[in-house]
Amino acid sequence: MSTRAARLLRDRSGGQRVTNIELFFDLVYVFAVTQLSHFLLRYPTAAGALQAALLLAMVWLIWAYTTWVTNWMDPERIEVRLLLIAGMLISLAMSAALPHAFAGWGWVVGAAYAAQQIGRSTFMVLALRGPLQRNFERILAWCVVSGIFAVAGGLAGGTARDVLWVLAVGTDVTGGLAGFATPGLGRSRTLDWTIEGGHFAERCQAFILIALGESIVIIGATLSGAAHVTATTAGAFVVAFAGAVALWWLYFDSSAGASARVIAASDDPGRLGSYAYHLIHPVMVAGIIVSAAADEKILSMPSTASAPAAWMILGGPALFLAGHAAFKFVVWRVVPWTRLAGIAVLALLGLAAAAVPEIALAACAAAVVAAVAALDRRAGHR
Repeated sequence: MSTRAARLLRDRSGGQRVTNIELFFDLVYVFAVTQLSHFLLRYPTAAGALQAALLLAMVWLIWAYTTWVTNWMDPERIEVRLLLIAGMLISLAMSAALPHAFAGWGWVVGAAYAAQQIGRSTFMVLALRGPLQRNFERILAWCVVSGIFAVAGGLAGGTARDVLWVLAVGTDVTGGLAGFATPGLGRSRTLDWTIEGGHFAERCQAFILIALGESIVIIGATLSGAAHVTATTAGAFVVAFAGAVALWWLYFDSSAGASARVIAASDDPGRLGSYAYHLIHPVMVAGIIVSAAADEKILSMPSTASAPAAWMILGGPALFLAGHAAFKFVVWRVVPWTRLAGIAVLALLGLAAAAVPEIALAACAAAVVAAVAALDRRAGHR
């Protein structure tokens, strides 16, 4: 490897720390997550939920691919720092366009997605030498294809946009699962993805905190905007806060730290990084976003739960529990029965949702998540 290429890589002689520029980069995604929760509130239908999920996948893939890069490259180097700042600018423009992604600003979302995926991979091909360079040559080939789909979707309209963006996301996800197999370039193995596991885990944990922080902001901002704080409003405020705390507790009480130690000590950290973090964590993020939308609904307009409100109130925690169950299974190869039982209880609550006030339903959902966390702690589980 050339001296210049080696100079851009992180020093692997000790533990890798998350740098200030990486945390600064994350600030854009606080805004992106807020935009997605508001999108879901604006379109509380099955079609709206699917579109919000598609946009979250695009946002997550941009962030996650960048996290892989900063695991290898030293963000304190000026070239890498400028790459992150350019990514921030593009991501900020994309985040601003998210509410109108399926209307007049679709071209911004599509172009921003393509620019990030192709631009970042091109930088890595030019900056690296050796096995990592060959890995990113394969990634670049797949990102060119996904970028074409993303731009075409942004320029198209109606159902064509949805289909083309699904193809863009599917290309990038399938690429990782297939080792970015490319004619003439071969394919990568997860053993080739020599990430520093502790750093990668900490970065994904940070995104969970970003999503939870956005939930806290929504709770506080909605209460602040209330014309009158009634007993009902105060009750909704406490319930919403308790729900956010329960989600935080379930993830961070023990499993976050324990899983970071597992991936740091793994002989194949690339495999755990790809499956446990890259693919599964966005499911938990989706659960937090749906829960945040539900919190804003019960704080601003509490009533007997309508169908859209009920699926947000119960669906957010259920998504989070499902994601955390998959995470535990991949990391520790254990069947997380408490999470599966929690999902079953939430489904049963859905049967009574039409006759239950939204605040009471949200309290029950928070209690289910809290009960799962309490059972874990009592049993000493990760």
